[in-house]
Amino acid sequence: MYFVLGDYVAGMLIGALIALGVRVAVWPGMDMVIAMLLGMGIGMVIHMVLGLLLSPLLGMFETMLPASVIGMYGGMLFGMRDSMAAGSPTLPAAATVGAFFGAIVVLGLKVYDRALRGAVVDAGD
Repeated sequence: MYFVLGDYVAGMLIGALIALGVRVAVWPGMDMVIAMLLGMGIGMVIHMVLGLLLSPLLGMFETMLPASVIGMYGGMLFGMRDSMAAGSPTLPAAATVGAFFGAIVVLGLKVYDRALRGAVVDAGD
């Protein structure tokens, strides 16, 4: 149970930090393509650093796969949002949106993994 909660906490932490990092680097009125590329780059750097730090605790696959999706897509989405000035008005609100995005990505990947593998039954040898 701790690993499942850890996956969600790690995803939420990564999402929040990416949203904050992109908020610092992208300003309203910035070219959207540049903002998305910059956000993707920031997201990739943050997900690599945090993913490698958290992977000994939670497992490489369970940490790096959601982190890469959160980093790349979240960075692009947050960059696009912030360049249009359509984002959250405060930093805590932006971090909350990033954490929510991270939790949704982790949940989506867990549901997808379960659909691919089916229910895992322990044999109890």
